[in-house]
Amino acid sequence: MGGASKPCIDFAIRDARPEDSELILEFIIKLASYDREGDKVIASADDIRRSLFDRKEAEVVIGAENGSPVAFAVYYQNYSTFLGRANLYLEDLFVEERCRGKGYGTAMLRHLARIAVRRGGERLDWLCLDFNVEAIDFYKSLGAMVIDDRRVFGVHGAALRRLAGQGLNP
Repeated sequence: MGGASKPCIDFAIRDARPEDSELILEFIIKLASYDREGDKVIASADDIRRSLFDRKEAEVVIGAENGSPVAFAVYYQNYSTFLGRANLYLEDLFVEERCRGKGYGTAMLRHLARIAVRRGGERLDWLCLDFNVEAIDFYKSLGAMVIDDRRVFGVHGAALRRLAGQGLNP
């Protein structure tokens, strides 16, 4: 009976709260850095609190190892006209580098899948950057498929404001 015992690791997922706004921003900054876009984060903790908790524009879950936050996911409902129902869209998923390979990403995605199913959804969708081969392989291992018959479009900043000022109805 001698020998060292293996440490017990507890991983729990909970809904984020307004007091998590600074933590969420920290995760966003880490994710942006990992995605090679660290200079693009302009949000503040107040922006996060207002958009997520006052206006409820998206939802966040926090994953914690032994009570210490190590992961987060931001998601919201989107609507499929073809299915005639709302589904979930995963905006961001991040697991601290030191905690990868422990099943936490899988646990986070399973948690979101359960939310989607409970809400009557048929899909959980997200984007992944092309260079992130490790994540792509991980997602495929869970049964996710690449939807490559579409292109993502976006209108940003000045182009968005120009578009908003055009049209028949000012």
